[in-house]
Amino acid sequence: MTKKNHLPRYPIDDFKSGESWRLFKIMGEFVEGIDTLHDLGPAVSIFGSARTEEDHPDYRKARATARLFSSSGYAVITGGGPGIMEAANKGAADNDGESVGLKINLPFEEKGNPFLTTEVEFDYFFVRKVMFVKYAQAYIIMPGGLGTLDELFETLTLVQTGRIRNMPVILMGTDFWAGLLDWIRDRLVSDRLISPEDIDLFHLVDTPEAALEVVQNFYN
Repeated sequence: MTKKNHLPRYPIDDFKSGESWRLFKIMGEFVEGIDTLHDLGPAVSIFGSARTEEDHPDYRKARATARLFSSSGYAVITGGGPGIMEAANKGAADNDGESVGLKINLPFEEKGNPFLTTEVEFDYFFVRKVMFVKYAQAYIIMPGGLGTLDELFETLTLVQTGRIRNMPVILMGTDFWAGLLDWIRDRLVSDRLISPEDIDLFHLVDTPEAALEVVQNFYN
């Protein structure tokens, strides 16, 4: 006999009521994020693995990158957690700069770091992503896992389709990212799945100074 799995049945009125209240919570997260970040000024969002240890070269590079951007007048926005996020927030704090953490409520990994001057907590990833994009003049992507790749490709898609303003998307670390860019050229561009000019949405650098130069040249 085939065992059938049945979805739980809820009264339709209870379902509608729950969905309606969820919409209010989503709206509330947008309002809180906008109210908190409205006067932030120029900023860069820095992404990377939550699992990177303090003694790792990528941690030190993220910290140095954030310190350099902070000294150049940029606020630093991260997910507010450990690893690369902590390194970037620490770099901004080194310079007494604005250090923002957009934290997500998860059962693991996303513990807040102690280097934040401003923080906002979210239950919904998509609301949090809007805040990353809305208040940043550039995206700096350090080595990371699925969450980092998600942020990278969603941002590229929004820029490519004109849904958000164009901005520099900077990949930090040739050794880590070169293979991905080769695959994009060899498969996506060669198979005409993206346009050849889409590859220009990426900027591949190895130093904080090169990342700052990309941003300055883009806006100048």
